[in-house]
Amino acid sequence: MAAENCLCKLLDRGSVESHRLFRARKTVFEMLRDRGYSVSDNDLSMTLPHFRELYGEEPDTSQLTITTAMDRDPSQRIMVLFCAVDAAKLAHMREYIKQILNEKVHDAIIVYRNSMTPQARIAIKEMPSPYSVELFQMSDLLVNITEHVLKPKHDILTPEEKDELLKKYSVTDNQLPRMLQTDAISRYYGLKPGQIVKITYSDEPIESFMTYRCVN
Repeated sequence: MAAENCLCKLLDRGSVESHRLFRARKTVFEMLRDRGYSVSDNDLSMTLPHFRELYGEEPDTSQLTITTAMDRDPSQRIMVLFCAVDAAKLAHMREYIKQILNEKVHDAIIVYRNSMTPQARIAIKEMPSPYSVELFQMSDLLVNITEHVLKPKHDILTPEEKDELLKKYSVTDNQLPRMLQTDAISRYYGLKPGQIVKITYSDEPIESFMTYRCVN
């Protein structure tokens, strides 16, 4: 009986949908923090029970919208929208685009549930400059990939650090190993072509060492 009671405590008796949205939103907050955006400790430490207390077992995704700004430059704002439908279509994206334009937020992230039509993707890709919208499937955000025990440490070089590195080794960024912009780490940090990432490996079986990759 004691063992059964212990197992019951480990079971999540709430809805799967609220659990998935909680996990995805938590990862988004961590991702924004790691990109240099302002994120409160309360948002980072929110528990699943508290999330369900605030938003219920079947959350209204319009209430989950996040808007924040860069710590170093409050004029650089970002908006995160969660798409409620299983298959995001052009009409849904038009509503989100309208919301982004009305808020005059140049950077945005849309988290969609399962799938998105080609027409919807094209509408996002054709957003006018200077607007930029990133797309993440919810399943890609259920776990923070940077916290995996086997993942090496990634540090994004500033423009000054990049210039110093290239000068030190007398190389151009084209001569460095590549990291695709579509790589999971690149997407997590929102990296742009030309940015350089310092990767530090410190696993016990091998001696700690560093390498650099340029986003392509």
